[in-house]
Amino acid sequence: MQTWLAIFVIVACVAIVMQTIVIAAMYFMVSRQARRFQQIAEEFQARVTPMLGRIQMLIEDTQPKISSVMSDAVEITHLARTQVQRVDRVMVEAIDRLRMQLVHADQILTGALETIEDTGSKLRKTLWAPVQSATAVVRGVQVGLEFFRGTRRPPRHGESPTEQPDESLFI
Repeated sequence: MQTWLAIFVIVACVAIVMQTIVIAAMYFMVSRQARRFQQIAEEFQARVTPMLGRIQMLIEDTQPKISSVMSDAVEITHLARTQVQRVDRVMVEAIDRLRMQLVHADQILTGALETIEDTGSKLRKTLWAPVQSATAVVRGVQVGLEFFRGTRRPPRHGESPTEQPDESLFI
């Protein structure tokens, strides 16, 4: 068992030495990588810092311009809204006036047509009645003359032979 103990101690020592060597190798690798990352970070910072400075200056220069553009856009929007509302009011007024004018024109035309119709009726009554009376008088004279002469004309188409030709003239 002594031998086993010695072998175990030797194996443990070898394992500890190997672990120490592996840990030391890992330490050197990690420190080398850390230096490399440090170098990359310094290069990155050296490149990015001037760009960030320029971007900061650009933002400081353009910020008042952007604010001015935004305030101008707000003012333009307000003016456009005001103008659209004005145009809307004008269009509504114009449409209302046009509607009123159309109603007025319709009333005028209706009145004129009624007047023309009344005038036509009165003219027809005024002119047609004397014409019918004159025609009746002429027919009466004609029938009287025929009676005195003793001549009778033959009945017209559509008249019955017993119907007197002058009876159709009287209403």
